[in-house]
Order: sequence, then C-alpha cells, then structure tokens
Amino acid sequence: MDVTVKAVLGTELYYTEVTAGSNVLITDEPADLGGQNKGFNPFEVLATSLASCTAATLRMYMDRKKWEAEKIVVEIEMTRDTTGTKTTFNRKVSFEGASLDVDMKKRLAIIADKCPVHKVLTGEVTINTELAV
Repeated sequence: MDVTVKAVLGTELYYTEVTAGSNVLITDEPADLGGQNKGFNPFEVLATSLASCTAATLRMYMDRKKWEAEKIVVEIEMTRDTTGTKTTFNRKVSFEGASLDVDMKKRLAIIADKCPVHKVLTGEVTINTELAV
C-alpha cells in the first residue's frame, strides 16, 4: 500500500497540519517543549498508528471468524531509552463483550503481530530524503 502525506508547519511553533487525501490531522509539541499541545505529538501519532492498525486487523479477523466483541481496546505504551536508539512498544489488547476461549486468545495474539504497521515497525525501513530548494 502506497501512502502519501504532506505536513505543513508555518510560523506558529510546532503546530503542523498533516493531510492525507481529504483528511487532516493536527500535530503539535507539548507546552514544555515549546508547543501549544493542540494535537498529538509525533510519537503519539506513531503509537496511534500501531494501536489503530492492530484494532482494525483484529476486527477483520474476528468478523471473518464470526467471533463477537462489542469493543476491541488496544493500548500502546511506547518508551525510548535515554540515547533515543532503542524503542519499546508495549501493546495491551482487551475485548469487551466477548467470549473468547484460550485457543481463540492465542490466535488473536498471533493475528495482532500480523498488523501491517507492526510489520513495518519490525521490518527493514529505508528513509530517503530530498531537499527541494
């Protein structure tokens, strides 16, 4: 899947409008870093990507299997070491209004790891930068 987003940051410190097609997302930095906390910070967006993708992947699988759940709740805690070179994502998944046995839960844990964002984060990533002047 190819994705194109555009981030535009003007003169208002760190307030950034990010567009993807017709959708707009606001990012900002917390006040203690000079921002106004008007939106998610970039790390929250990254964790949000993993959480939402995991939930959608699990919902698709459960729908296909006809397994019921009123809600799928995915919580992500992202921590970085002091050097900023090692990042850990702790993912907690819970199901509200579901009757899942042990085997079903084991299968859903495997499916959570098949979320496309999970695969990106654990796979090989290349970032190419071009400065247009």
